[in-house]
Amino acid sequence: MKHILSLFALIFLFSCTTQKTESKYTKIEYQAGACFGSCPVFKLTISPDRTAILEAEHFNFSKDFSKGEFSNPREGTFNGVIREADYNTLISLLNDLDIKNLKDHYGTKNITDLSTSYLRINFTNGSSKNIEDYGKRGSEKLRKVYMFIEDLRHNQQWAKVK
Repeated sequence: MKHILSLFALIFLFSCTTQKTESKYTKIEYQAGACFGSCPVFKLTISPDRTAILEAEHFNFSKDFSKGEFSNPREGTFNGVIREADYNTLISLLNDLDIKNLKDHYGTKNITDLSTSYLRINFTNGSSKNIEDYGKRGSEKLRKVYMFIEDLRHNQQWAKVK
């Protein structure tokens, strides 16, 4: 009976370990551009070892909007390590996109006050995919990726380096 209980305990422990998602990406870069309002302006670069660099320009950490914000110095450059669970979620979202078959450009510039996002993905096979999305409305799955990445600015630990 002890052996059976030990076996069940061992199986339980192995089933509780974090599932690591294998990444086929050597670099994930997301950049959000300015709009006529208080859209956050930043670039986030994530490596396969989960290290990340956040280059925050404006409206990333403040809730108040002021046109004078643009005359302030940039908010800074920050380093961090994306939590493993969040990184695995991001990889799953990207894998679900079928990135290589997405269009290179989304959105129409008939409306002049929207932010443009840039998603740049480098693959382990040496290829890359660049997506420019004016208005961040490319597709439902693409919007989920944008929102998830934008949330990383607030739900990770960042250390200012300059």
